[in-house]
Amino acid sequence: MKMNKKIKIILLFLCSFIVYNSYGSDLSVAHAYRYAVMKKAKGSDILLLGEVFENNNSLESRIYESFLFDEKRIVIAKISSHINKEKIRAKGFCSSIISDLKAENILLWQRNNGGWPKEPHNNFSGYNRAQTEKEKVLALSTKNSTDTTIDNNHTVGEIKYLLKAYKLTNNINYLTGAIKGVDYLLVAQYDNGGWPQYYPDKSAYRHQITFNDNAMVNVMNLMWDISKGINNTDVLDVKYKEKAINAFAKGIDIILQTQISIDGKKTGWCAQYDEVTLLPALARSYELPSISGSESVGIVRVLMLVENPSFEIIHSIHSAVDWFNKVKIKDLGIQKTFNPEDMKVVSKPGNIMWARFYDLKTQQPFFSGRDGVKKNTLAEIEIERRVGYAWYVKGPNKLIGTQYTKWKSKHGL
Repeated sequence: MKMNKKIKIILLFLCSFIVYNSYGSDLSVAHAYRYAVMKKAKGSDILLLGEVFENNNSLESRIYESFLFDEKRIVIAKISSHINKEKIRAKGFCSSIISDLKAENILLWQRNNGGWPKEPHNNFSGYNRAQTEKEKVLALSTKNSTDTTIDNNHTVGEIKYLLKAYKLTNNINYLTGAIKGVDYLLVAQYDNGGWPQYYPDKSAYRHQITFNDNAMVNVMNLMWDISKGINNTDVLDVKYKEKAINAFAKGIDIILQTQISIDGKKTGWCAQYDEVTLLPALARSYELPSISGSESVGIVRVLMLVENPSFEIIHSIHSAVDWFNKVKIKDLGIQKTFNPEDMKVVSKPGNIMWARFYDLKTQQPFFSGRDGVKKNTLAEIEIERRVGYAWYVKGPNKLIGTQYTKWKSKHGL
Protein backbone atom coordinates (compact mmCIF):
# COMPACT_ATOMS: atom_id res chain seq x y z
CA MET A 1 0.00 0.00 0.00
CA LYS A 2 1.39 3.38 -1.02
CA MET A 3 1.84 5.77 1.87
CA ASN A 4 0.41 9.27 1.66
CA LYS A 5 3.12 11.99 1.67
CA LYS A 6 1.53 13.74 4.67
CA ILE A 7 1.62 10.52 6.63
CA LYS A 8 5.26 10.13 5.70
CA ILE A 9 6.05 13.58 7.07
CA ILE A 10 4.15 12.89 10.29
CA LEU A 11 5.99 9.61 10.77
CA LEU A 12 9.26 11.34 10.04
CA PHE A 13 8.86 13.89 12.83
CA LEU A 14 7.27 11.39 15.21
CA CYS A 15 10.16 8.98 14.79
CA SER A 16 12.69 11.76 15.24
CA PHE A 17 10.97 12.95 18.43
CA ILE A 18 10.73 9.46 19.91
CA VAL A 19 14.33 8.59 19.21
CA TYR A 20 15.71 11.88 20.51
CA ASN A 21 13.86 11.51 23.78
CA SER A 22 14.81 7.85 24.07
CA TYR A 23 18.51 8.29 23.54
CA GLY A 24 19.45 11.95 23.69
CA SER A 25 19.09 12.36 27.45
CA ASP A 26 21.46 9.45 28.07
CA LEU A 27 24.35 11.12 26.32
CA SER A 28 25.94 13.27 28.99
CA VAL A 29 28.85 14.54 26.89
CA ALA A 30 27.20 15.56 23.66
CA HIS A 31 23.74 16.72 22.61
CA ALA A 32 22.26 14.45 19.97
CA TYR A 33 20.01 15.65 17.19
CA ARG A 34 18.57 12.65 15.38
CA TYR A 35 16.75 12.74 12.11
CA ALA A 36 14.53 9.94 10.87
CA VAL A 37 14.23 9.66 7.12
CA MET A 38 12.26 7.30 4.96
CA LYS A 39 13.60 5.24 2.12
CA LYS A 40 11.83 3.00 -0.36
CA ALA A 41 13.30 -0.48 -0.46
CA LYS A 42 11.70 -3.53 -2.04
CA GLY A 43 8.26 -1.99 -1.82
CA SER A 44 8.45 -1.20 1.88
CA ASP A 45 8.92 2.08 3.66
CA ILE A 46 12.18 1.81 5.61
CA LEU A 47 12.99 4.25 8.38
CA LEU A 48 16.62 5.18 8.78
CA LEU A 49 18.17 7.25 11.53
CA GLY A 50 20.94 9.81 11.28
CA GLU A 51 22.75 11.64 14.08
CA VAL A 52 24.51 14.93 14.38
CA PHE A 53 26.26 15.65 17.67
CA GLU A 54 26.98 19.02 19.16
CA ASN A 55 29.70 19.13 21.79
CA ASN A 56 30.90 22.33 23.46
CA ASN A 57 29.03 24.37 20.86
CA SER A 58 31.01 22.68 18.11
CA LEU A 59 29.24 20.47 15.64
CA GLU A 60 30.91 17.07 15.37
CA SER A 61 29.58 15.39 12.29
CA ARG A 62 30.76 13.72 9.16
CA ILE A 63 28.89 12.61 6.07
CA TYR A 64 29.04 8.90 5.58
CA GLU A 65 25.92 8.05 3.63
CA SER A 66 23.45 9.80 1.38
CA PHE A 67 20.60 8.63 -0.79
CA LEU A 68 17.72 9.97 -2.87
CA PHE A 69 14.30 10.41 -1.29
CA ASP A 70 11.44 12.15 -3.06
CA GLU A 71 13.95 13.36 -5.65
CA LYS A 72 16.04 15.11 -2.97
CA ARG A 73 19.35 13.93 -1.63
CA ILE A 74 19.14 13.14 2.07
CA VAL A 75 22.34 13.14 4.04
CA ILE A 76 22.99 11.16 7.19
CA ALA A 77 25.78 12.53 9.35
CA LYS A 78 28.44 10.63 11.20
CA ILE A 79 29.15 11.50 14.83
CA SER A 80 32.89 12.06 14.63
CA SER A 81 35.89 10.82 12.75
CA HIS A 82 35.65 7.39 14.36
CA ILE A 83 31.98 6.97 15.18
CA ASN A 84 29.80 4.85 12.96
CA LYS A 85 26.15 3.94 13.30
CA GLU A 86 24.56 0.57 12.80
CA LYS A 87 21.02 0.89 11.47
CA ILE A 88 18.25 -1.48 12.46
CA ARG A 89 15.79 -1.37 9.59
CA ALA A 90 12.21 -2.48 9.92
CA LYS A 91 8.95 -1.21 8.56
CA GLY A 92 7.40 1.33 10.91
CA PHE A 93 10.07 0.83 13.58
CA CYS A 94 12.72 3.26 14.76
CA SER A 95 15.86 2.15 16.56
CA SER A 96 19.50 3.13 16.62
CA ILE A 97 22.62 1.45 18.01
CA ILE A 98 25.57 3.79 17.94
CA SER A 99 28.92 2.13 17.50
CA ASP A 100 32.42 3.52 17.34
CA LEU A 101 34.78 1.91 14.84
CA LYS A 102 37.86 2.38 17.01
CA ALA A 103 36.07 1.09 20.11
CA GLU A 104 34.76 -1.94 18.23
CA ASN A 105 38.29 -2.77 17.09
CA ILE A 106 39.59 -2.33 20.64
CA LEU A 107 37.00 -4.83 21.89
CA LEU A 108 37.95 -7.20 19.09
CA TRP A 109 41.58 -7.29 20.23
CA GLN A 110 40.85 -7.43 23.98
CA ARG A 111 42.06 -10.70 25.47
CA ASN A 112 39.78 -12.79 27.66
CA ASN A 113 41.77 -11.82 30.76
CA GLY A 114 40.75 -8.20 30.21
CA GLY A 115 44.05 -6.76 28.97
CA TRP A 116 45.39 -5.94 25.52
CA PRO A 117 48.48 -6.99 23.56
CA LYS A 118 51.02 -4.54 22.15
CA GLU A 119 50.81 -5.99 18.65
CA PRO A 120 49.60 -5.66 15.98
CA HIS A 121 48.57 -2.07 16.80
CA ASN A 122 51.57 -0.89 18.80
CA ASN A 123 51.03 2.79 18.00
CA PHE A 124 47.21 2.51 18.21
CA SER A 125 46.66 3.84 14.66
CA GLY A 126 45.52 0.43 13.41
CA TYR A 127 42.43 0.68 15.60
CA ASN A 128 41.19 3.59 13.48
CA ARG A 129 40.49 1.55 10.36
CA ALA A 130 38.37 -1.45 9.50
CA GLN A 131 40.23 -4.63 10.36
CA THR A 132 41.08 -7.03 7.57
CA GLU A 133 39.54 -10.47 7.53
CA LYS A 134 42.93 -11.91 8.40
CA GLU A 135 43.19 -9.59 11.40
CA LYS A 136 39.70 -10.51 12.58
CA VAL A 137 40.52 -14.21 12.44
CA LEU A 138 43.80 -13.63 14.31
CA ALA A 139 42.15 -11.50 17.01
CA LEU A 140 39.42 -14.07 17.65
CA SER A 141 41.82 -17.01 17.63
CA THR A 142 44.14 -15.40 20.20
CA LYS A 143 41.55 -14.36 22.77
CA ASN A 144 43.13 -16.64 25.36
CA SER A 145 46.67 -15.39 24.79
CA THR A 146 48.60 -14.07 27.78
CA ASP A 147 50.55 -11.38 25.93
CA THR A 148 48.65 -8.61 27.70
CA THR A 149 50.73 -5.61 28.70
CA ILE A 150 50.96 -2.04 29.96
CA ASP A 151 53.93 -1.35 27.68
CA ASN A 152 53.61 1.64 25.32
CA ASN A 153 50.43 2.75 27.11
CA HIS A 154 48.54 -0.39 26.14
CA THR A 155 45.60 -1.57 28.23
CA VAL A 156 45.47 1.89 29.87
CA GLY A 157 45.06 3.57 26.49
CA GLU A 158 42.36 1.13 25.39
CA ILE A 159 40.45 1.54 28.66
CA LYS A 160 40.49 5.33 28.35
CA TYR A 161 39.17 5.23 24.82
CA LEU A 162 36.39 2.78 25.69
CA LEU A 163 35.26 5.04 28.54
CA LYS A 164 35.25 8.03 26.21
CA ALA A 165 33.31 6.09 23.56
CA TYR A 166 30.78 4.95 26.15
CA LYS A 167 30.15 8.53 27.25
CA LEU A 168 29.53 9.50 23.63
CA THR A 169 27.43 6.53 22.54
CA ASN A 170 25.96 4.94 25.67
CA ASN A 171 26.94 1.60 24.14
CA ILE A 172 27.12 -0.73 27.14
CA ASN A 173 29.65 -3.01 25.44
CA TYR A 174 32.28 -0.29 25.73
CA LEU A 175 31.69 0.16 29.45
CA THR A 176 31.84 -3.61 29.96
CA GLY A 177 35.15 -3.81 28.09
CA ALA A 178 36.60 -0.93 30.11
CA ILE A 179 35.58 -2.58 33.38
CA LYS A 180 37.26 -5.83 32.34
CA GLY A 181 40.39 -3.81 31.60
CA VAL A 182 40.38 -2.12 34.99
CA ASP A 183 39.87 -5.48 36.70
CA TYR A 184 42.88 -6.81 34.79
CA LEU A 185 45.07 -3.94 36.04
CA LEU A 186 43.98 -4.45 39.63
CA VAL A 187 44.77 -8.15 39.48
CA ALA A 188 48.13 -7.54 37.79
CA GLN A 189 49.43 -5.29 40.58
CA TYR A 190 51.99 -6.92 42.86
CA ASP A 191 51.29 -6.99 46.59
CA ASN A 192 54.19 -4.57 47.08
CA GLY A 193 52.45 -2.03 44.82
CA GLY A 194 54.41 -2.38 41.57
CA TRP A 195 53.10 -3.36 38.16
CA PRO A 196 54.92 -5.73 35.81
CA GLN A 197 55.32 -4.82 32.17
CA TYR A 198 53.31 -7.91 31.18
CA TYR A 199 50.82 -10.02 33.08
CA PRO A 200 50.50 -12.96 33.44
CA ASP A 201 53.48 -13.64 31.13
CA LYS A 202 56.61 -13.45 33.31
CA SER A 203 59.22 -14.48 30.75
CA ALA A 204 62.47 -12.56 30.25
CA TYR A 205 62.21 -9.11 31.86
CA ARG A 206 58.42 -8.89 31.59
CA HIS A 207 57.95 -9.69 35.28
CA GLN A 208 59.93 -6.66 36.46
CA ILE A 209 58.31 -3.62 38.06
CA THR A 210 58.39 -1.39 35.02
CA PHE A 211 58.63 2.39 34.86
CA ASN A 212 60.18 2.20 31.39
CA ASP A 213 58.24 4.29 28.83
CA ASN A 214 55.98 5.38 31.72
CA ALA A 215 54.32 1.95 31.93
CA MET A 216 53.53 2.00 35.65
CA VAL A 217 53.07 5.77 35.64
CA ASN A 218 50.28 5.44 33.08
CA VAL A 219 48.50 2.93 35.31
CA MET A 220 48.95 5.16 38.36
CA ASN A 221 47.46 8.12 36.52
CA LEU A 222 44.43 6.04 35.55
CA MET A 223 43.99 4.89 39.16
CA TRP A 224 44.15 8.51 40.24
CA ASP A 225 41.45 9.42 37.71
CA ILE A 226 39.20 6.61 38.93
CA SER A 227 39.72 7.61 42.56
CA LYS A 228 38.56 11.13 41.68
CA GLY A 229 35.89 10.17 39.16
CA ILE A 230 37.45 12.33 36.44
CA ASN A 231 38.31 11.91 32.75
CA ASN A 232 35.23 9.78 31.97
CA THR A 233 35.81 7.37 34.87
CA ASP A 234 32.67 8.57 36.68
CA VAL A 235 30.68 5.95 34.75
CA LEU A 236 32.40 3.15 36.66
CA ASP A 237 30.68 1.54 39.64
CA VAL A 238 31.46 3.37 42.90
CA LYS A 239 33.28 0.27 44.22
CA TYR A 240 36.13 0.99 41.84
CA LYS A 241 36.88 4.27 43.56
CA GLU A 242 38.02 2.54 46.75
CA LYS A 243 39.93 -0.06 44.78
CA ALA A 244 41.73 2.64 42.85
CA ILE A 245 42.56 4.58 46.00
CA ASN A 246 44.18 1.48 47.50
CA ALA A 247 46.05 0.60 44.32
CA PHE A 248 47.36 4.16 43.99
CA ALA A 249 48.53 4.24 47.62
CA LYS A 250 50.39 0.94 47.19
CA GLY A 251 52.00 2.33 44.05
CA ILE A 252 53.20 5.41 45.93
CA ASP A 253 54.76 3.15 48.57
CA ILE A 254 56.81 1.20 46.04
CA ILE A 255 57.89 4.42 44.32
CA LEU A 256 59.26 5.72 47.60
CA GLN A 257 61.00 2.42 48.32
CA THR A 258 62.73 2.25 44.95
CA GLN A 259 64.15 5.78 44.76
CA ILE A 260 67.90 5.35 44.38
CA SER A 261 70.21 6.79 47.05
CA ILE A 262 73.90 7.51 46.45
CA ASP A 263 76.12 8.52 49.36
CA GLY A 264 73.03 9.09 51.49
CA LYS A 265 71.28 11.36 48.96
CA LYS A 266 68.16 10.40 47.06
CA THR A 267 68.33 10.78 43.29
CA GLY A 268 65.97 9.39 40.65
CA TRP A 269 64.68 5.96 39.65
CA CYS A 270 65.73 3.11 37.42
CA ALA A 271 63.49 2.21 34.49
CA GLN A 272 62.81 -1.27 35.90
CA TYR A 273 63.30 -3.19 39.15
CA ASP A 274 63.37 -6.78 40.29
CA GLU A 275 59.99 -7.26 41.93
CA VAL A 276 61.44 -9.27 44.82
CA THR A 277 64.73 -7.59 45.70
CA LEU A 278 63.59 -4.14 44.49
CA LEU A 279 67.04 -3.60 42.99
CA PRO A 280 67.55 -1.86 39.63
CA ALA A 281 67.45 -4.50 36.89
CA LEU A 282 68.50 -5.15 33.31
CA ALA A 283 65.81 -5.12 30.65
CA ARG A 284 66.94 -5.26 27.01
CA SER A 285 70.68 -5.67 26.50
CA TYR A 286 71.19 -1.92 26.05
CA GLU A 287 68.91 -0.97 28.96
CA LEU A 288 71.29 -1.48 31.85
CA PRO A 289 70.55 -0.77 35.52
CA SER A 290 70.87 2.99 35.89
CA ILE A 291 69.23 6.18 37.10
CA SER A 292 66.85 7.31 34.41
CA GLY A 293 66.75 10.93 33.29
CA SER A 294 63.53 10.15 31.43
CA GLU A 295 61.32 7.81 33.47
CA SER A 296 62.07 9.69 36.71
CA VAL A 297 60.10 12.65 35.35
CA GLY A 298 56.76 10.84 35.19
CA ILE A 299 57.34 9.30 38.59
CA VAL A 300 57.83 12.70 40.23
CA ARG A 301 54.67 13.97 38.56
CA VAL A 302 52.73 11.09 40.08
CA LEU A 303 54.11 11.94 43.52
CA MET A 304 53.00 15.54 42.99
CA LEU A 305 49.39 14.33 42.59
CA VAL A 306 49.18 13.40 46.28
CA GLU A 307 46.94 16.02 47.89
CA ASN A 308 48.35 15.81 51.41
CA PRO A 309 51.95 14.71 50.88
CA SER A 310 53.83 13.19 53.77
CA PHE A 311 57.30 14.33 54.76
CA GLU A 312 58.69 11.33 52.90
CA ILE A 313 56.92 12.30 49.66
CA ILE A 314 57.98 15.93 49.96
CA HIS A 315 61.59 14.91 50.59
CA SER A 316 61.46 12.52 47.65
CA ILE A 317 60.28 15.23 45.26
CA HIS A 318 62.78 17.83 46.50
CA SER A 319 65.61 15.31 46.19
CA ALA A 320 64.66 14.26 42.67
CA VAL A 321 64.48 17.87 41.48
CA ASP A 322 67.86 18.59 43.08
CA TRP A 323 69.27 15.58 41.24
CA PHE A 324 67.84 16.75 37.90
CA ASN A 325 69.52 20.11 38.41
CA LYS A 326 72.80 18.44 39.33
CA VAL A 327 73.05 16.17 36.27
CA LYS A 328 71.62 18.39 33.52
CA ILE A 329 73.76 18.76 30.43
CA LYS A 330 74.35 22.32 29.26
CA ASP A 331 75.27 23.79 25.86
CA LEU A 332 75.08 20.52 23.96
CA GLY A 333 72.41 19.19 21.63
CA ILE A 334 71.54 16.31 19.30
CA GLN A 335 71.83 16.56 15.55
CA LYS A 336 70.41 13.93 13.23
CA THR A 337 71.97 13.56 9.82
CA PHE A 338 70.81 11.76 6.69
CA ASN A 339 72.71 10.07 3.87
CA PRO A 340 74.20 8.53 5.88
CA GLU A 341 71.75 8.45 8.76
CA ASP A 342 73.39 9.15 12.08
CA MET A 343 72.93 10.89 15.42
CA LYS A 344 75.60 13.19 16.79
CA VAL A 345 76.14 15.29 19.89
CA VAL A 346 77.00 18.86 18.86
CA SER A 347 77.63 22.20 20.49
CA LYS A 348 74.41 24.10 21.13
CA PRO A 349 74.89 27.12 23.41
CA GLY A 350 72.04 27.70 25.85
CA ASN A 351 70.52 24.26 25.36
CA ILE A 352 69.75 22.02 28.34
CA MET A 353 69.07 18.29 28.16
CA TRP A 354 69.50 15.11 30.16
CA ALA A 355 70.90 11.67 29.41
CA ARG A 356 68.54 8.71 29.37
CA PHE A 357 70.86 6.70 31.63
CA TYR A 358 73.18 7.73 34.47
CA ASP A 359 75.67 5.43 36.19
CA LEU A 360 74.53 4.12 39.59
CA LYS A 361 77.84 5.06 41.21
CA THR A 362 79.38 7.97 39.30
CA GLN A 363 76.08 9.52 38.15
CA GLN A 364 77.71 10.16 34.78
CA PRO A 365 75.83 9.59 31.50
CA PHE A 366 76.48 6.30 29.72
CA PHE A 367 75.41 4.56 26.54
CA SER A 368 75.23 0.96 25.45
CA GLY A 369 74.81 -0.97 22.23
CA ARG A 370 73.26 -4.37 21.83
CA ASP A 371 76.45 -5.88 23.23
CA GLY A 372 75.47 -4.55 26.66
CA VAL A 373 78.81 -2.85 27.25
CA LYS A 374 78.80 0.63 28.84
CA LYS A 375 80.29 3.42 26.75
CA ASN A 376 81.02 6.99 27.80
CA THR A 377 79.86 8.65 24.58
CA LEU A 378 77.07 8.15 22.08
CA ALA A 379 79.59 7.95 19.24
CA GLU A 380 81.04 4.72 20.67
CA ILE A 381 77.95 2.58 20.11
CA GLU A 382 76.75 1.18 16.78
CA ILE A 383 74.79 3.38 14.38
CA GLU A 384 71.69 1.17 14.62
CA ARG A 385 71.38 1.92 18.34
CA ARG A 386 72.52 5.53 18.04
CA VAL A 387 69.62 6.39 15.77
CA GLY A 388 67.14 3.87 17.17
CA TYR A 389 66.81 4.97 20.79
CA ALA A 390 66.16 8.17 22.75
CA TRP A 391 69.52 8.64 24.48
CA TYR A 392 68.89 12.25 25.47
CA VAL A 393 65.69 13.82 26.77
CA LYS A 394 64.32 17.25 27.64
CA GLY A 395 61.36 16.16 29.77
CA PRO A 396 62.79 17.36 33.11
CA ASN A 397 62.83 21.00 31.89
CA LYS A 398 59.15 21.69 32.54
CA LEU A 399 59.09 19.53 35.67
CA ILE A 400 61.87 21.33 37.52
CA GLY A 401 60.62 24.70 36.32
CA THR A 402 56.96 25.68 36.36
CA GLN A 403 55.54 22.39 37.67
CA TYR A 404 57.86 22.21 40.66
CA THR A 405 57.28 25.89 41.47
CA LYS A 406 53.52 25.45 41.27
CA TRP A 407 53.64 22.34 43.46
CA LYS A 408 55.68 24.11 46.16
CA SER A 409 53.32 27.07 46.12
CA LYS A 410 50.29 24.79 46.44
CA HIS A 411 51.69 23.18 49.57
CA GLY A 412 53.25 26.27 51.07
CA LEU A 413 56.81 24.99 50.68
